[in-house]
Amino acid sequence: MPAQPIKITEDDLVNEDEYDDIWPTRMPTSSRRYQSIPDVRTETGRRQGDVQLNTAQRYYSTGNTRESRAVIPPRRTATQTGLPAAQSSRQRSVYTDDLPPLSHTRNVGSRQGFNFHWLVFVGIAMFIMIIGWVAFNALGSWWQTTQDDLHYGRPRTFQTDAVVGHNDSSSNPSHFIAMNLNRHVLIIELPGGNAAKARIFSGPILIGQGQDLAPVTLAFQDVNGDGSLDMIINVQDAHFVFINSNGTFSPAKSG
Repeated sequence: MPAQPIKITEDDLVNEDEYDDIWPTRMPTSSRRYQSIPDVRTETGRRQGDVQLNTAQRYYSTGNTRESRAVIPPRRTATQTGLPAAQSSRQRSVYTDDLPPLSHTRNVGSRQGFNFHWLVFVGIAMFIMIIGWVAFNALGSWWQTTQDDLHYGRPRTFQTDAVVGHNDSSSNPSHFIAMNLNRHVLIIELPGGNAAKARIFSGPILIGQGQDLAPVTLAFQDVNGDGSLDMIINVQDAHFVFINSNGTFSPAKSG
């Protein structure tokens, strides 16, 4: 059917502007700006921009209430960008469903950090053994030298008495003194304890490192079986025999 024409009265023409105030026209697309208000928790220190409502935003009354038709958010360029954004105190939620346990991670890291070959430990053990052996030998040498200093002094000196048949007796034995004088072994005999008849026997000359501090001792034993006590000079593991014959001592001959 053909559309019926609507009659426009004078009141409608007078109230035309009032309808425009109640029902504002839609803004053009180029004038719309959508911007969310900055989060104060993450942008502390920034102030909100000055918001100026558009003239197209108007209020209309419905009954006894007054409602706003639209609210335009503040412009992004209105906020200050010179101030640094403060860090938020709120901790973000971290999803750890796919992460391994912390203890497992530490164990894996520790195994990877100390994964040495077994020969390394063998070398360390041998090094410690060598250092211990050197230290033990040095300590033993020092202890032995100290004991010899207490017993024999410096130069090394040894004294003893024995009845060897050189104008002596059990009541007046002969007195013997053995010395290591700068690696030269000397034996001094006082027959029957008489210093006026003292005799000096020259022994071997010692060579080698530390032989100047080697103690010299004496022992008396019948070596050749003639019934007289022979003199044996002891220097560490070496032994030198002096045969007692004709009232004196002389170095033993080979055979």
